[in-house]
Amino acid sequence: MSVSTAIRWRTVGAFFLGACLVVPSLQAVAVVMDIDAVFEPDSAKPQKNEFINQTPSEGFCRQVPQACEPFGLFSLVTPIPFVANAPILANHTDPRQGGMARVPSEWREVRVTHESGDSKVLSIRIGGIGHESLLPRPVTEITNGGWWDELWEGGRWVYAPAPCQGVGRGTASGVGYNSFWRVPAGAGVCSKKALFDIPMSFKYQYFVFAYELRTPDPLNMLAGKYTGAINYTVGPHQDFDMGDVMIPADNQLTLNFSLDVRHTLKVEIPPGGTRVELVPEGGWQAWLTQGRKPSRLFRNQTFTVASSSRFKMHLECQYTQDGDNCSLREPVSGHVVPLNVSVTLPTGLTDATGRPVHRQPLRRDGSGSELFVPGLYVDRKPGSLHFEIPASEVAEMIRPERQRQYSGSVTVIWDSDV
Repeated sequence: MSVSTAIRWRTVGAFFLGACLVVPSLQAVAVVMDIDAVFEPDSAKPQKNEFINQTPSEGFCRQVPQACEPFGLFSLVTPIPFVANAPILANHTDPRQGGMARVPSEWREVRVTHESGDSKVLSIRIGGIGHESLLPRPVTEITNGGWWDELWEGGRWVYAPAPCQGVGRGTASGVGYNSFWRVPAGAGVCSKKALFDIPMSFKYQYFVFAYELRTPDPLNMLAGKYTGAINYTVGPHQDFDMGDVMIPADNQLTLNFSLDVRHTLKVEIPPGGTRVELVPEGGWQAWLTQGRKPSRLFRNQTFTVASSSRFKMHLECQYTQDGDNCSLREPVSGHVVPLNVSVTLPTGLTDATGRPVHRQPLRRDGSGSELFVPGLYVDRKPGSLHFEIPASEVAEMIRPERQRQYSGSVTVIWDSDV
Protein backbone atom coordinates (compact mmCIF):
# COMPACT_ATOMS: atom_id res chain seq x y z
CA MET A 1 0.00 0.00 0.00
CA SER A 2 1.26 3.51 -0.66
CA VAL A 3 0.51 7.08 0.20
CA SER A 4 1.95 9.87 -1.93
CA THR A 5 2.44 13.25 -0.39
CA ALA A 6 2.85 16.50 -2.25
CA ILE A 7 3.91 19.79 -0.71
CA ARG A 8 2.81 23.31 -1.56
CA TRP A 9 3.91 26.49 0.15
CA ARG A 10 3.72 30.22 -0.24
CA THR A 11 6.53 32.50 0.72
CA VAL A 12 6.25 35.78 2.58
CA GLY A 13 8.05 39.15 2.88
CA ALA A 14 10.70 41.75 4.50
CA PHE A 15 11.44 45.47 6.01
CA PHE A 16 13.18 48.73 4.49
CA LEU A 17 14.72 52.22 5.24
CA GLY A 18 15.64 54.97 2.46
CA ALA A 19 15.82 58.75 2.36
CA CYS A 20 14.69 61.41 -0.07
CA LEU A 21 14.97 65.13 0.40
CA VAL A 22 12.36 67.65 -0.63
CA VAL A 23 13.96 71.08 -0.99
CA PRO A 24 11.74 73.60 0.77
CA SER A 25 10.79 77.06 -0.31
CA LEU A 26 10.62 79.83 2.25
CA GLN A 27 6.95 79.02 2.71
CA ALA A 28 5.95 76.60 5.46
CA VAL A 29 5.47 73.41 3.49
CA ALA A 30 6.55 70.17 5.12
CA VAL A 31 9.87 68.58 4.32
CA VAL A 32 9.27 64.86 3.78
CA MET A 33 11.97 62.23 4.26
CA ASP A 34 11.68 58.48 3.79
CA ILE A 35 13.14 55.80 6.04
CA ASP A 36 13.06 52.25 4.69
CA ALA A 37 14.06 49.03 6.42
CA VAL A 38 13.97 45.39 5.36
CA PHE A 39 13.81 42.06 7.13
CA GLU A 40 15.10 39.05 5.25
CA PRO A 41 16.17 35.98 7.25
CA ASP A 42 19.87 35.22 7.18
CA SER A 43 20.84 31.56 7.46
CA ALA A 44 24.29 32.64 8.66
CA LYS A 45 22.68 34.49 11.60
CA PRO A 46 19.46 32.63 12.46
CA GLN A 47 19.33 34.21 15.93
CA LYS A 48 19.42 37.76 14.56
CA ASN A 49 15.85 38.53 13.59
CA GLU A 50 16.03 42.26 13.02
CA PHE A 51 15.20 44.81 10.38
CA ILE A 52 18.13 46.27 8.49
CA ASN A 53 18.13 49.99 7.80
CA GLN A 54 18.36 50.50 4.04
CA THR A 55 18.53 54.30 4.21
CA PRO A 56 22.09 55.52 3.72
CA SER A 57 23.22 57.95 6.39
CA GLU A 58 23.83 61.50 5.23
CA GLY A 59 26.03 64.09 6.85
CA PHE A 60 27.73 63.31 10.13
CA CYS A 61 27.08 59.57 10.57
CA ARG A 62 28.26 59.00 7.02
CA GLN A 63 31.41 61.06 7.56
CA VAL A 64 32.23 59.74 11.05
CA PRO A 65 30.45 56.36 11.32
CA GLN A 66 32.49 55.32 14.36
CA ALA A 67 30.75 58.06 16.36
CA CYS A 68 27.29 56.73 15.44
CA GLU A 69 27.35 52.97 14.87
CA PRO A 70 28.08 51.97 18.51
CA PHE A 71 25.00 53.97 19.52
CA GLY A 72 22.72 52.62 16.76
CA LEU A 73 22.44 56.06 15.17
CA PHE A 74 21.77 57.04 11.55
CA SER A 75 21.77 60.61 10.29
CA LEU A 76 19.92 62.59 7.65
CA VAL A 77 20.49 66.11 6.32
CA THR A 78 17.41 68.28 6.60
CA PRO A 79 17.30 71.11 4.07
CA ILE A 80 15.76 73.60 6.47
CA PRO A 81 17.89 76.71 7.02
CA PHE A 82 17.60 78.84 10.16
CA VAL A 83 18.27 82.59 10.09
CA ALA A 84 18.68 84.85 13.13
CA ASN A 85 15.88 87.39 13.52
CA ALA A 86 17.99 89.54 15.87
CA PRO A 87 21.61 89.87 16.96
CA ILE A 88 22.87 87.38 19.53
CA LEU A 89 24.11 89.50 22.40
CA ALA A 90 27.22 88.76 24.40
CA ASN A 91 26.75 87.16 27.83
CA HIS A 92 23.00 86.74 27.40
CA THR A 93 21.32 85.18 30.43
CA ASP A 94 18.47 83.47 28.59
CA PRO A 95 19.62 80.30 26.76
CA ARG A 96 16.91 80.89 24.19
CA GLN A 97 18.69 84.06 23.05
CA GLY A 98 21.90 82.24 22.04
CA GLY A 99 23.05 79.05 20.42
CA MET A 100 20.81 76.28 21.67
CA ALA A 101 19.11 73.07 20.60
CA ARG A 102 16.30 70.98 22.02
CA VAL A 103 15.20 67.96 20.00
CA PRO A 104 12.62 65.18 20.52
CA SER A 105 15.11 62.83 22.16
CA GLU A 106 12.44 60.85 24.00
CA TRP A 107 11.07 57.67 22.39
CA ARG A 108 7.95 58.19 20.32
CA GLU A 109 5.75 55.47 18.89
CA VAL A 110 4.75 55.20 15.24
CA ARG A 111 2.07 52.77 14.11
CA VAL A 112 2.85 51.06 10.82
CA THR A 113 0.12 49.24 8.93
CA HIS A 114 0.14 46.36 6.45
CA GLU A 115 -2.13 46.38 3.41
CA SER A 116 -4.17 43.65 5.14
CA GLY A 117 -4.90 45.99 8.04
CA ASP A 118 -2.50 44.32 10.47
CA SER A 119 -0.52 46.95 12.36
CA LYS A 120 2.57 47.07 14.57
CA VAL A 121 4.41 49.76 16.49
CA LEU A 122 7.94 51.01 15.93
CA SER A 123 9.67 53.60 18.09
CA ILE A 124 12.00 56.41 17.11
CA ARG A 125 13.97 59.00 18.99
CA ILE A 126 16.27 61.79 17.85
CA GLY A 127 19.74 61.03 19.19
CA GLY A 128 21.88 63.76 17.66
CA ILE A 129 21.83 67.25 16.19
CA GLY A 130 24.29 69.14 14.01
CA HIS A 131 24.55 72.48 12.20
CA GLU A 132 26.47 74.12 9.41
CA SER A 133 26.63 77.61 10.92
CA LEU A 134 27.58 80.73 8.96
CA LEU A 135 28.65 84.08 10.44
CA PRO A 136 27.92 87.35 8.63
CA ARG A 137 31.52 88.47 9.30
CA PRO A 138 34.77 86.58 9.97
CA VAL A 139 35.05 85.20 13.48
CA THR A 140 38.34 87.04 13.92
CA GLU A 141 36.56 90.39 13.48
CA ILE A 142 33.73 89.46 15.84
CA THR A 143 36.16 88.30 18.56
CA ASN A 144 38.78 91.04 18.05
CA GLY A 145 41.39 88.67 16.71
CA GLY A 146 40.22 85.53 18.47
CA TRP A 147 38.85 82.29 17.06
CA TRP A 148 35.82 80.06 17.59
CA ASP A 149 37.08 79.04 21.04
CA GLU A 150 36.74 82.64 22.16
CA LEU A 151 33.30 83.19 20.61
CA TRP A 152 31.42 80.72 22.80
CA GLU A 153 31.55 79.97 26.50
CA GLY A 154 33.18 76.59 27.03
CA GLY A 155 35.03 76.76 23.73
CA ARG A 156 33.98 76.06 20.16
CA TRP A 157 30.91 73.95 19.38
CA VAL A 158 32.87 70.70 19.23
CA TYR A 159 32.74 70.94 23.04
CA ALA A 160 29.10 70.10 23.62
CA PRO A 161 27.23 71.63 26.56
CA ALA A 162 25.56 69.18 28.96
CA PRO A 163 23.37 67.22 28.69
CA CYS A 164 24.49 66.85 25.07
CA GLN A 165 27.70 64.94 24.35
CA GLY A 166 30.54 65.97 22.07
CA VAL A 167 31.95 63.57 19.50
CA GLY A 168 35.38 65.17 19.13
CA ARG A 169 34.89 66.22 15.53
CA GLY A 170 34.19 69.57 13.92
CA THR A 171 35.33 71.62 10.95
CA ALA A 172 35.90 75.36 10.86
CA SER A 173 36.65 78.22 8.50
CA GLY A 174 36.80 81.95 9.08
CA VAL A 175 33.02 82.30 8.82
CA GLY A 176 31.64 78.74 9.05
CA TYR A 177 31.57 75.98 11.65
CA ASN A 178 30.24 72.45 11.25
CA SER A 179 29.50 70.55 14.48
CA PHE A 180 27.49 67.64 15.82
CA TRP A 181 26.27 66.70 19.31
CA ARG A 182 24.89 63.38 20.50
CA VAL A 183 21.71 63.77 22.54
CA PRO A 184 20.89 61.26 25.31
CA ALA A 185 17.32 59.99 25.66
CA GLY A 186 15.12 62.49 27.46
CA ALA A 187 17.69 65.29 27.34
CA GLY A 188 16.43 68.83 27.55
CA VAL A 189 18.02 72.05 26.31
CA CYS A 190 21.68 72.14 25.26
CA SER A 191 22.94 75.72 24.95
CA LYS A 192 26.08 77.78 24.29
CA LYS A 193 26.45 81.35 25.55
CA ALA A 194 27.98 83.86 23.15
CA LEU A 195 30.89 85.87 24.63
CA PHE A 196 30.79 88.47 21.84
CA ASP A 197 27.90 90.10 20.00
CA ILE A 198 27.02 88.15 16.85
CA PRO A 199 25.38 90.48 14.31
CA MET A 200 22.54 89.66 11.98
CA SER A 201 22.18 87.56 10.06
CA PHE A 202 23.82 84.58 11.69
CA LYS A 203 22.41 81.40 10.12
CA TYR A 204 22.38 77.60 10.07
CA GLN A 205 22.49 76.61 6.43
CA TYR A 206 20.81 73.27 7.26
CA PHE A 207 20.63 70.90 10.20
CA VAL A 208 21.57 67.26 10.54
CA PHE A 209 19.69 64.97 12.90
CA ALA A 210 20.58 61.47 14.02
CA TYR A 211 17.84 58.99 14.83
CA GLU A 212 17.62 55.67 16.63
CA LEU A 213 14.98 53.03 15.85
CA ARG A 214 13.29 50.24 17.74
CA THR A 215 11.53 48.06 15.20
CA PRO A 216 8.84 45.40 15.77
CA ASP A 217 9.62 41.69 15.86
CA PRO A 218 9.54 40.68 12.16
CA LEU A 219 8.72 37.07 13.04
CA ASN A 220 5.32 38.28 14.28
CA MET A 221 4.62 40.30 11.13
CA LEU A 222 3.05 39.40 7.83
CA ALA A 223 5.04 39.37 4.63
CA GLY A 224 4.87 42.59 2.66
CA LYS A 225 5.14 46.27 3.49
CA TYR A 226 4.08 48.13 6.60
CA THR A 227 3.92 51.90 6.27
CA GLY A 228 3.46 54.78 8.68
CA ALA A 229 4.61 58.33 9.38
CA ILE A 230 5.50 60.72 12.16
CA ASN A 231 5.23 64.49 11.98
CA TYR A 232 7.59 66.86 13.79
CA THR A 233 7.27 70.60 14.18
CA VAL A 234 10.26 72.92 13.73
CA GLY A 235 10.81 76.33 15.33
CA PRO A 236 10.69 78.10 18.71
CA HIS A 237 9.09 75.88 21.40
CA GLN A 238 8.47 73.14 18.83
CA ASP A 239 9.92 69.61 18.51
CA PHE A 240 13.11 70.86 16.86
CA ASP A 241 13.75 74.06 18.81
CA MET A 242 16.83 76.22 18.16
CA GLY A 243 15.74 79.04 20.44
CA ASP A 244 13.91 82.30 19.93
CA VAL A 245 16.51 83.94 17.71
CA MET A 246 17.08 81.21 15.12
CA ILE A 247 13.97 80.98 12.92
CA PRO A 248 13.49 78.10 10.40
CA ALA A 249 12.42 78.52 6.82
CA ASP A 250 10.04 75.56 7.23
CA ASN A 251 8.08 74.50 10.28
CA GLN A 252 7.18 70.90 9.44
CA LEU A 253 9.26 67.72 9.08
CA THR A 254 7.60 64.40 8.19
CA LEU A 255 9.32 61.03 8.33
CA ASN A 256 7.71 58.28 6.26
CA PHE A 257 8.47 54.67 7.23
CA SER A 258 8.34 51.59 5.04
CA LEU A 259 9.07 48.25 6.67
CA ASP A 260 9.41 45.47 4.13
CA VAL A 261 9.07 41.95 5.53
CA ARG A 262 10.45 39.22 3.27
CA HIS A 263 9.78 35.93 4.96
CA THR A 264 11.11 32.52 4.07
CA LEU A 265 8.98 29.39 4.08
CA LYS A 266 10.61 26.47 2.32
CA VAL A 267 9.95 22.76 2.79
CA GLU A 268 12.12 20.05 1.29
CA ILE A 269 11.28 16.35 1.05
CA PRO A 270 14.24 13.98 0.48
CA PRO A 271 14.42 12.10 -2.83
CA GLY A 272 11.76 9.39 -2.94
CA GLY A 273 9.99 10.90 0.04
CA THR A 274 6.81 11.63 -1.85
CA ARG A 275 6.06 7.88 -2.06
CA VAL A 276 5.28 6.57 1.41
CA GLU A 277 4.87 2.83 2.13
CA LEU A 278 3.08 1.95 5.35
CA VAL A 279 4.62 -1.06 7.09
CA PRO A 280 4.27 -2.89 10.44
CA GLU A 281 6.70 -2.38 13.30
CA GLY A 282 9.82 -4.34 12.28
CA GLY A 283 8.57 -4.93 8.72
CA TRP A 284 6.50 -7.73 7.21
CA GLN A 285 8.74 -10.62 8.33
CA ALA A 286 6.59 -11.70 11.30
CA TRP A 287 3.51 -11.90 9.09
CA LEU A 288 5.24 -13.75 6.27
CA THR A 289 7.04 -16.33 8.42
CA GLN A 290 4.77 -16.70 11.42
CA GLY A 291 1.38 -15.55 10.16
CA ARG A 292 1.20 -13.00 12.96
CA LYS A 293 -0.95 -10.06 11.96
CA PRO A 294 0.54 -6.63 12.62
CA SER A 295 -1.27 -4.36 15.06
CA ARG A 296 -0.42 -1.17 13.21
CA LEU A 297 0.72 0.10 9.84
CA PHE A 298 2.64 3.34 9.82
CA ARG A 299 5.47 5.39 8.35
CA ASN A 300 7.32 8.49 9.51
CA GLN A 301 8.53 10.66 6.66
CA THR A 302 11.18 13.28 7.43
CA PHE A 303 11.42 16.69 5.80
CA THR A 304 13.37 19.89 6.39
CA VAL A 305 11.82 23.30 6.85
CA ALA A 306 13.23 26.82 6.68
CA SER A 307 10.79 29.32 8.13
CA SER A 308 10.71 32.86 9.43
CA SER A 309 6.97 33.24 8.97
CA ARG A 310 3.79 32.12 10.59
CA PHE A 311 2.05 29.38 8.65
CA LYS A 312 -0.79 26.90 8.78
CA MET A 313 -1.17 23.37 7.48
CA HIS A 314 -3.98 21.25 6.09
CA LEU A 315 -4.60 18.29 3.80
CA GLU A 316 -6.10 17.62 0.41
CA CYS A 317 -7.18 14.03 -0.22
CA GLN A 318 -7.79 11.76 -3.17
CA TYR A 319 -10.12 9.60 -1.07
CA THR A 320 -12.24 10.48 1.94
CA GLN A 321 -14.61 8.31 3.89
CA ASP A 322 -16.06 10.73 6.39
CA GLY A 323 -14.99 13.71 8.42
CA ASP A 324 -11.77 15.60 7.75
CA ASN A 325 -9.32 12.72 7.46
CA CYS A 326 -7.94 11.22 4.28
CA SER A 327 -8.48 7.58 3.35
CA LEU A 328 -6.83 4.75 1.43
CA ARG A 329 -8.74 2.57 -0.99
CA GLU A 330 -8.44 -1.00 -2.21
CA PRO A 331 -9.57 -0.86 -5.87
CA VAL A 332 -10.89 -4.44 -6.27
CA SER A 333 -13.16 -4.57 -3.25
CA GLY A 334 -13.62 -0.86 -2.95
CA HIS A 335 -12.81 -1.15 0.72
CA VAL A 336 -11.75 2.19 2.24
CA VAL A 337 -9.84 2.74 5.48
CA PRO A 338 -9.05 6.02 7.27
CA LEU A 339 -5.52 7.38 7.32
CA ASN A 340 -4.31 9.48 10.23
CA VAL A 341 -1.74 12.14 9.33
CA SER A 342 0.12 14.25 11.89
CA VAL A 343 3.18 16.47 11.99
CA THR A 344 6.11 17.09 14.31
CA LEU A 345 7.92 20.39 13.78
CA PRO A 346 11.50 21.24 14.77
CA THR A 347 12.47 23.23 17.85
CA GLY A 348 11.85 26.91 17.27
CA LEU A 349 8.38 26.40 15.80
CA THR A 350 5.42 26.30 18.17
CA ASP A 351 1.65 26.28 18.03
CA ALA A 352 -0.41 29.38 18.74
CA THR A 353 -0.14 28.80 22.50
CA GLY A 354 3.66 28.54 22.43
CA ARG A 355 3.81 24.76 22.90
CA PRO A 356 6.12 22.49 20.86
CA VAL A 357 4.45 20.77 17.92
CA HIS A 358 4.57 16.99 18.39
CA ARG A 359 2.33 14.69 16.36
CA GLN A 360 -0.22 17.41 15.79
CA PRO A 361 -3.10 15.91 13.72
CA LEU A 362 -3.56 17.36 10.24
CA ARG A 363 -7.03 17.57 8.73
CA ARG A 364 -8.69 18.72 5.55
CA ASP A 365 -10.27 21.74 7.25
CA GLY A 366 -7.02 22.68 8.99
CA SER A 367 -8.56 22.58 12.45
CA GLY A 368 -5.89 22.32 15.11
CA SER A 369 -3.15 23.43 12.75
CA GLU A 370 -4.37 26.95 11.98
CA LEU A 371 -1.22 28.65 13.22
CA PHE A 372 2.40 27.68 13.75
CA VAL A 373 4.76 30.41 14.89
CA PRO A 374 8.56 30.75 14.69
CA GLY A 375 10.26 31.91 17.86
CA LEU A 376 13.44 32.33 15.83
CA TYR A 377 14.46 31.80 12.23
CA VAL A 378 14.43 28.06 11.67
CA ASP A 379 16.91 27.21 8.93
CA ARG A 380 16.48 23.79 7.27
CA LYS A 381 15.71 21.92 10.47
CA PRO A 382 14.21 18.40 10.38
CA GLY A 383 10.58 17.57 11.08
CA SER A 384 8.38 14.53 10.45
CA LEU A 385 5.08 13.67 8.86
CA HIS A 386 3.44 10.69 10.55
CA PHE A 387 1.10 8.39 8.58
CA GLU A 388 -0.81 5.62 10.34
CA ILE A 389 -3.78 3.31 9.81
CA PRO A 390 -5.86 3.05 13.00
CA ALA A 391 -5.20 -0.26 14.74
CA SER A 392 -8.91 -1.15 14.61
CA GLU A 393 -8.79 -1.16 10.79
CA VAL A 394 -5.66 -3.25 10.25
CA ALA A 395 -7.22 -6.69 10.85
CA GLU A 396 -9.82 -6.14 8.12
CA MET A 397 -7.17 -5.05 5.64
CA ILE A 398 -4.93 -8.12 6.01
CA ARG A 399 -6.53 -11.41 5.02
CA PRO A 400 -4.53 -14.58 4.32
CA GLU A 401 -6.80 -15.72 1.51
CA ARG A 402 -6.39 -12.66 -0.69
CA GLN A 403 -3.81 -10.06 -1.59
CA ARG A 404 -4.83 -6.48 -1.20
CA GLN A 405 -3.14 -3.20 -2.01
CA TYR A 406 -4.44 0.05 -0.59
CA SER A 407 -3.36 3.37 -2.00
CA GLY A 408 -4.28 7.00 -2.10
CA SER A 409 -2.85 10.43 -2.65
CA VAL A 410 -2.50 12.96 0.15
CA THR A 411 -1.35 16.54 -0.37
CA VAL A 412 0.15 18.20 2.70
CA ILE A 413 -0.02 21.99 2.42
CA TRP A 414 2.20 24.45 4.28
CA ASP A 415 0.46 27.80 3.81
CA SER A 416 2.02 31.12 4.87
CA ASP A 417 -1.16 33.04 4.04
CA VAL A 418 -2.40 33.44 7.61
